[in-house]
Amino acid sequence: MRRLIQLLMLSSLLAASFMTLAADFSRKQRTLLEETQNAYGSTIRWGSMEDAVSYLDPERRRTNPPTEFELNRYSQLRVSAYRERSTASLPDGTVERRVEIGVININTQAERLVTVVERWRWDPEGKRWWQFNGLPDLWQGH
Repeated sequence: MRRLIQLLMLSSLLAASFMTLAADFSRKQRTLLEETQNAYGSTIRWGSMEDAVSYLDPERRRTNPPTEFELNRYSQLRVSAYRERSTASLPDGTVERRVEIGVININTQAERLVTVVERWRWDPEGKRWWQFNGLPDLWQGH
């Protein structure tokens, strides 16, 4: 019963967050956002950070690309979970999504949770969404 209540609460939270987006974006934009965020989350969870770079805003990649050292640091970690906690449309036309990421250090096998804020912007010319906050900081507090 407790699990059912949790699922219902999560469903209503997700529905409310998408209703927030409904007023600002077309159905196609919302669908593309959801598809892009799902693919990005899968890439973070099951792929590599090198692959996740392709979801970053091209301007950010140009001005502040991740270094080889930064990308190599990610190889010391394994992502065990990637859960959306909230999504909100911001006044500047971007979308903010809070995500909880489970991280395991492969050397110590210690697991911890990290909360990350992603910021997404719509590219009207490319007709796609870009994540412009950069790759997730999985070393918060260390």
